[in-house]
Amino acid sequence: MTDTSAAEAGAETAAAAAAIEAALQELDLPSEHPSPGAYLVKLAGEHKLATVTWLIAGRHSLHVEAFFCRRPDENAEQFYRFLLERNGRTYGVHFAIDQVGDVYLVGRLPLAAVSAAEVDRILGCVLSYADENFDAALELGFASAIRREWAWRAKNGESLANLQAFARFADPEHNSAR
Repeated sequence: MTDTSAAEAGAETAAAAAAIEAALQELDLPSEHPSPGAYLVKLAGEHKLATVTWLIAGRHSLHVEAFFCRRPDENAEQFYRFLLERNGRTYGVHFAIDQVGDVYLVGRLPLAAVSAAEVDRILGCVLSYADENFDAALELGFASAIRREWAWRAKNGESLANLQAFARFADPEHNSAR
Protein backbone atom coordinates (compact mmCIF):
# COMPACT_ATOMS: atom_id res chain seq x y z
CA MET A 1 0.00 0.00 0.00
CA THR A 2 1.42 3.38 -0.95
CA ASP A 3 1.71 6.21 1.54
CA THR A 4 -1.12 8.03 -0.27
CA SER A 5 -3.49 5.05 -0.17
CA ALA A 6 -2.58 4.36 3.47
CA ALA A 7 -3.39 7.97 4.32
CA GLU A 8 -6.69 7.73 2.44
CA ALA A 9 -7.58 4.51 4.30
CA GLY A 10 -6.69 6.19 7.59
CA ALA A 11 -8.87 9.17 6.72
CA GLU A 12 -11.81 6.90 5.82
CA THR A 13 -11.41 5.00 9.10
CA ALA A 14 -11.30 8.25 11.05
CA ALA A 15 -14.41 9.55 9.22
CA ALA A 16 -16.25 6.30 10.01
CA ALA A 17 -15.22 6.53 13.67
CA ALA A 18 -16.47 10.13 13.79
CA ALA A 19 -19.81 9.04 12.28
CA ILE A 20 -20.12 6.26 14.87
CA GLU A 21 -19.36 8.67 17.70
CA ALA A 22 -21.88 11.19 16.35
CA ALA A 23 -24.59 8.53 16.08
CA LEU A 24 -23.95 7.16 19.57
CA GLN A 25 -24.03 10.65 21.05
CA GLU A 26 -27.23 11.56 19.17
CA LEU A 27 -28.91 8.29 20.15
CA ASP A 28 -27.64 8.56 23.73
CA LEU A 29 -26.71 4.87 23.80
CA PRO A 30 -24.53 3.35 26.52
CA SER A 31 -21.22 2.45 24.94
CA GLU A 32 -17.54 1.87 25.55
CA HIS A 33 -14.62 2.81 23.32
CA PRO A 34 -11.91 0.26 24.24
CA SER A 35 -9.58 1.02 21.32
CA PRO A 36 -9.37 3.34 18.31
CA GLY A 37 -12.23 2.66 15.91
CA ALA A 38 -13.87 0.07 18.21
CA TYR A 39 -17.15 0.71 20.01
CA LEU A 40 -19.14 -1.62 22.23
CA VAL A 41 -22.79 -0.54 22.33
CA LYS A 42 -25.54 -1.82 24.62
CA LEU A 43 -28.98 -1.94 22.99
CA ALA A 44 -31.98 -2.37 25.31
CA GLY A 45 -34.81 -4.56 24.05
CA GLU A 46 -38.11 -5.94 25.27
CA HIS A 47 -37.72 -9.68 24.62
CA LYS A 48 -33.93 -9.91 24.54
CA LEU A 49 -33.28 -7.44 27.32
CA ALA A 50 -29.81 -6.40 26.14
CA THR A 51 -27.93 -6.90 22.89
CA VAL A 52 -24.30 -5.89 23.14
CA THR A 53 -22.98 -4.89 19.73
CA TRP A 54 -19.47 -4.28 18.42
CA LEU A 55 -18.91 -1.58 15.80
CA ILE A 56 -15.34 -1.78 14.54
CA ALA A 57 -14.08 0.62 11.89
CA GLY A 58 -11.26 -1.21 10.11
CA ARG A 59 -9.05 -0.21 7.20
CA HIS A 60 -11.67 -1.01 4.57
CA SER A 61 -14.98 -1.68 6.27
CA LEU A 62 -17.15 -1.35 9.34
CA HIS A 63 -17.59 -4.69 11.09
CA VAL A 64 -20.82 -5.15 13.08
CA GLU A 65 -21.21 -8.07 15.49
CA ALA A 66 -23.72 -8.86 18.24
CA PHE A 67 -24.14 -12.03 20.27
CA PHE A 68 -27.68 -13.41 19.84
CA CYS A 69 -27.70 -16.67 21.85
CA ARG A 70 -25.70 -19.78 22.58
CA ARG A 71 -26.05 -22.94 20.54
CA PRO A 72 -29.39 -24.69 21.00
CA ASP A 73 -29.86 -27.57 23.43
CA GLU A 74 -32.43 -29.27 21.19
CA ASN A 75 -34.05 -29.06 17.76
CA ALA A 76 -30.87 -27.66 16.23
CA GLU A 77 -32.01 -28.17 12.64
CA GLN A 78 -35.32 -26.33 13.21
CA PHE A 79 -33.56 -23.63 15.26
CA TYR A 80 -30.93 -22.85 12.62
CA ARG A 81 -33.47 -23.13 9.78
CA PHE A 82 -35.69 -20.56 11.52
CA LEU A 83 -32.77 -18.11 11.70
CA LEU A 84 -31.56 -18.80 8.15
CA GLU A 85 -35.06 -18.10 6.83
CA ARG A 86 -34.87 -14.68 8.51
CA ASN A 87 -31.61 -13.87 6.71
CA GLY A 88 -33.48 -13.37 3.44
CA ARG A 89 -35.34 -10.42 4.98
CA THR A 90 -32.52 -8.67 6.81
CA TYR A 91 -30.64 -5.49 6.00
CA GLY A 92 -27.02 -4.85 6.89
CA VAL A 93 -26.60 -7.79 9.28
CA HIS A 94 -27.49 -11.47 9.17
CA PHE A 95 -27.55 -14.44 11.52
CA ALA A 96 -24.34 -16.48 11.59
CA ILE A 97 -22.85 -19.17 13.80
CA ASP A 98 -19.37 -19.64 15.20
CA GLN A 99 -17.41 -22.91 15.36
CA VAL A 100 -19.35 -24.16 18.42
CA GLY A 101 -22.78 -23.18 17.09
CA ASP A 102 -23.38 -19.98 19.08
CA VAL A 103 -25.40 -17.44 17.09
CA TYR A 104 -24.45 -13.86 16.24
CA LEU A 105 -25.78 -11.06 14.11
CA VAL A 106 -22.93 -9.94 11.85
CA GLY A 107 -22.43 -7.52 9.01
CA ARG A 108 -19.87 -5.52 7.11
CA LEU A 109 -20.28 -2.15 5.44
CA PRO A 110 -17.84 -0.27 3.24
CA LEU A 111 -16.34 2.67 5.11
CA ALA A 112 -17.66 5.06 2.46
CA ALA A 113 -21.22 4.06 3.44
CA VAL A 114 -20.74 4.81 7.14
CA SER A 115 -22.66 7.86 8.32
CA ALA A 116 -24.46 8.69 11.55
CA ALA A 117 -27.76 7.83 9.84
CA GLU A 118 -26.42 4.49 8.61
CA VAL A 119 -25.04 3.62 12.06
CA ASP A 120 -28.48 4.40 13.50
CA ARG A 121 -30.10 2.19 10.82
CA ILE A 122 -27.69 -0.72 11.42
CA LEU A 123 -28.09 -0.56 15.21
CA GLY A 124 -31.87 -0.45 14.72
CA CYS A 125 -31.65 -3.56 12.57
CA VAL A 126 -29.51 -5.39 15.14
CA LEU A 127 -31.97 -4.49 17.89
CA SER A 128 -35.10 -5.40 15.95
CA TYR A 129 -33.73 -8.71 14.58
CA ALA A 130 -32.45 -9.74 18.01
CA ASP A 131 -35.60 -8.68 19.86
CA GLU A 132 -38.20 -9.90 17.35
CA ASN A 133 -36.68 -13.37 16.93
CA PHE A 134 -35.46 -14.07 20.45
CA ASP A 135 -38.54 -15.71 22.01
CA ALA A 136 -39.22 -17.94 18.99
CA ALA A 137 -35.57 -19.01 18.82
CA LEU A 138 -35.52 -19.83 22.54
CA GLU A 139 -38.72 -21.83 22.22
CA LEU A 140 -37.24 -23.86 19.37
CA GLY A 141 -33.82 -24.46 20.88
CA PHE A 142 -34.38 -24.42 24.64
CA ALA A 143 -38.00 -25.48 25.37
CA SER A 144 -37.02 -28.28 27.76
CA ALA A 145 -34.69 -26.01 29.75
CA ILE A 146 -37.40 -23.33 29.92
CA ARG A 147 -39.92 -25.88 31.23
CA ARG A 148 -37.43 -27.05 33.88
CA GLU A 149 -36.69 -23.45 34.89
CA TRP A 150 -40.42 -22.66 35.12
CA ALA A 151 -41.02 -25.71 37.32
CA TRP A 152 -38.06 -24.91 39.60
CA ARG A 153 -39.10 -21.28 40.02
CA ALA A 154 -42.74 -22.18 40.67
CA LYS A 155 -41.73 -24.82 43.23
CA ASN A 156 -39.36 -22.41 45.02
CA GLY A 157 -41.62 -19.35 44.91
CA GLU A 158 -39.28 -17.46 42.58
CA SER A 159 -40.42 -14.86 40.07
CA LEU A 160 -41.70 -16.10 36.73
CA ALA A 161 -41.87 -12.59 35.26
CA ASN A 162 -39.16 -13.01 32.63
CA LEU A 163 -40.56 -16.39 31.56
CA GLN A 164 -44.11 -15.18 30.83
CA ALA A 165 -43.48 -15.17 27.06
CA PHE A 166 -43.19 -18.96 27.35
CA ALA A 167 -46.21 -19.62 29.60
CA ARG A 168 -48.24 -21.19 26.79
CA PHE A 169 -45.87 -24.17 26.70
CA ALA A 170 -43.97 -23.98 30.01
CA ASP A 171 -46.75 -23.41 32.55
CA PRO A 172 -48.56 -26.67 33.39
CA GLU A 173 -51.59 -24.65 34.60
CA HIS A 174 -51.78 -22.79 31.28
CA ASN A 175 -51.60 -26.10 29.41
CA SER A 176 -54.33 -27.74 31.54
CA ALA A 177 -56.67 -24.76 30.99
CA ARG A 178 -56.93 -25.58 27.28
